[in-house]
Amino acid sequence: MIKNILFLCFIISSSYAQIPGCTDPLAKNYDSNATINNGSCRYNNIRIKQEYAIQLSDSIKETSGLILFNNLLWTHNDDHDKTIYGLDSLGKIRKKIILDKVTNHDWEEISQDSTHLYIGDFGNNYAGNRKDLRILKIEKKSFLEGNPSIETIAFQYSDQTDFSSQRPNKTNFDCEAFVVSKDSIYLFTKQWNTSKTGIYALPNTSGNHTAQLQYTLDTQGLVTGATYLESKKLIALCGYSKIGKPFLFLLYDYKNNDFLSGNKRRITIKRPILQIEGIATKDGLHYYLTNESLVRKPVINVPQQIHYFDLSSVLSQYLNK
Repeated sequence: MIKNILFLCFIISSSYAQIPGCTDPLAKNYDSNATINNGSCRYNNIRIKQEYAIQLSDSIKETSGLILFNNLLWTHNDDHDKTIYGLDSLGKIRKKIILDKVTNHDWEEISQDSTHLYIGDFGNNYAGNRKDLRILKIEKKSFLEGNPSIETIAFQYSDQTDFSSQRPNKTNFDCEAFVVSKDSIYLFTKQWNTSKTGIYALPNTSGNHTAQLQYTLDTQGLVTGATYLESKKLIALCGYSKIGKPFLFLLYDYKNNDFLSGNKRRITIKRPILQIEGIATKDGLHYYLTNESLVRKPVINVPQQIHYFDLSSVLSQYLNK
């Protein structure tokens, strides 16, 4: 009887000890008594600038995705070119691997897990009516050996019923960012009309699938790249507003794969106009980003570049706790 009473008291005290609230000391509404992050943190707007920016080779003017793998940064162009370029940290091309067995309709992103690379051939901003959306799944070992083994993951969006041609940059079904988590792929789409982001999930297996809408995130801009540290529960998105203002959007300290259950923080990049397309990190503190060449003479002439950012002031306390 006494044991039962003590057990009941333990359960009751444990339940009272779980206090939901904002657990991030950097937030405006930090609650020092909170023990469970309930996703309520709010942040002051901050602006960051790169540690350095270096112009890239003209071979990759349309750099559209970025990952860190095998001690190189890998990127690709978004149209026709079937080459994957391996760069050093200063953006110099050190290796090239050609995927000669496939076609580049509109490669918009590259991602990875422990065994495979993934290339998203799903760009859809021109008319919003593509029916051949797909992700190429490439075995890493065969890729490095120069004879890549490639599977195809085809999909459609669960909530797209109208496939009539739209005007350019008007669709909600245009994707340029995704991450891979265990048996699932999560897409981050650009909702052109509202500047929000749809988050979809589909299986990480070859075949034809339906990407199911999970959430809508108000990123206040068009997301164009994603990098993921699964063990740290951290996703960093990059993108730009409709007038070209670049930003980062961080999702971290979430529960399971409910990416919106934790902290959500938007950070402005101190550049007037920059078509950021790719983002990669190894430790969650230091980031590489690439931007496409953007020329609108005589006003705009931004070359393709690689940028290096330090987010230690924002994330070190979370990542090191």
